[in-house]
Amino acid sequence: QVQLVESGGGLVQPGGSLRLSCMTSESFIKVLRMGWYRQAPGKQRGLVAPIGTDGDTKYADSVKGRFVISRDKAKMAVYLKMNSLEPEDTAVYYCKGETKTRYFWPWGQGTQVTVSS
Repeated sequence: QVQLVESGGGLVQPGGSLRLSCMTSESFIKVLRMGWYRQAPGKQRGLVAPIGTDGDTKYADSVKGRFVISRDKAKMAVYLKMNSLEPEDTAVYYCKGETKTRYFWPWGQGTQVTVSS
């Protein structure tokens, strides 16, 4: 069973930055893409930023220019650098992997990000 552990969340003031980390228990050899998702209170979980096997990235319109997704294959880790944080970014952030056979790894416990003054 693949395990994902997210960390790096916390309370930050508007305009601040955080770097989230996602450590996985399996290598990325079979991974098609990894992605960061978030779920705000009362809202559905949505994709924030995926990163493909060749390093291609995409971003939700709401975070373009502020968030950067990256990965370290050797460490089996995915990161999300979040800059210029806004109260609307408050959510629980999760990472997830999709394999080349279209199997989705189970969700981790997530990490809470709260943006507030």
